[in-house]
Amino acid sequence: MNICIYGAGAIGCWLGAQLTRLGTDLTLVARGPNLKALRESGLQITQNGKTETLKVHAAGEQDSIERQDFIIVTLKAHSIAGALDHLKTLIHQDTTLLFAVNGLPWWFFYGIDNQNKQRTIESVDPGGQIWDTIGPGRVLGCVIYPAAELTAPGSVTHISGNRLSIGEPDGSHSDRAEKLAALLSDAGCRISVRREIRNEIWIKLWGNVAFNPMSVLTGATLMELATDSKLHPTIVRLMEETQAIGTQYGARFGMTIPKRIQGAAAVGEHKTSMLQDYIQGKPLESAAMIDAVLELADLANIPAPTIRTMQALLQLKLTAEHHPV
Repeated sequence: MNICIYGAGAIGCWLGAQLTRLGTDLTLVARGPNLKALRESGLQITQNGKTETLKVHAAGEQDSIERQDFIIVTLKAHSIAGALDHLKTLIHQDTTLLFAVNGLPWWFFYGIDNQNKQRTIESVDPGGQIWDTIGPGRVLGCVIYPAAELTAPGSVTHISGNRLSIGEPDGSHSDRAEKLAALLSDAGCRISVRREIRNEIWIKLWGNVAFNPMSVLTGATLMELATDSKLHPTIVRLMEETQAIGTQYGARFGMTIPKRIQGAAAVGEHKTSMLQDYIQGKPLESAAMIDAVLELADLANIPAPTIRTMQALLQLKLTAEHHPV
């Protein structure tokens, strides 16, 4: 079985380490200094207080790679469209793609039996190019919970967690989902196959909308944001508005807002992925985490004033600093 992790950043490298230890026929697709380090020095991972270096097969986006049975896409949402020309060369007739990407996924409306079932989300898939190139029928949905940081090129520190949820967009049971789940379980992941994967997407979005942009505005860690009494009312309002939008699209939130905030605090002094990107001068995931949520709010005629304020504040900060969006 040929497996590729496409987008070997912090989470991609952590997952790559798990699969490499298992002896999987794995390719890590990376870019820039990270690719150079993976090729020359291997993948250095710090986990459970121990650091080890693993020999990996790393390739760049211009390299010729054989077609893959499973492709785990761990790119940021805004990077997917730019990788399509290369990504499609890795796909054969039966290839399955697992999109382990933060925010609302480009395939969100696929498999929903209503008037929106062929709708694309412009914020994450401008012009429907991902939908048309990849095809949503190849996709498994995924929510990935571990926290990790890329501390240097080719070097990742695992902060916490090993839980992943996957599922078919149409809620069906499939052999491909079970096969991939078994592999990830063997690799040391705590894996669940969900019939309602969108429920977990929205629960993850609860935290993304509430904490990620605010972390960029303040520079604070998850622990600091989740335990600050003065910020608490705003965080609650952000989550309430996110829940109202998700509920309009059939999502069921299987926990309370206080419980979700406690879960964020439990991660500890961790910088959100958006704050890590901001510090490194990289484009942010705001389109998938904020703009797409508001696109769905507009479609459902939901005001969401607090999320819109957060969107405006983040945009002003990035424009004033000439930071890539």
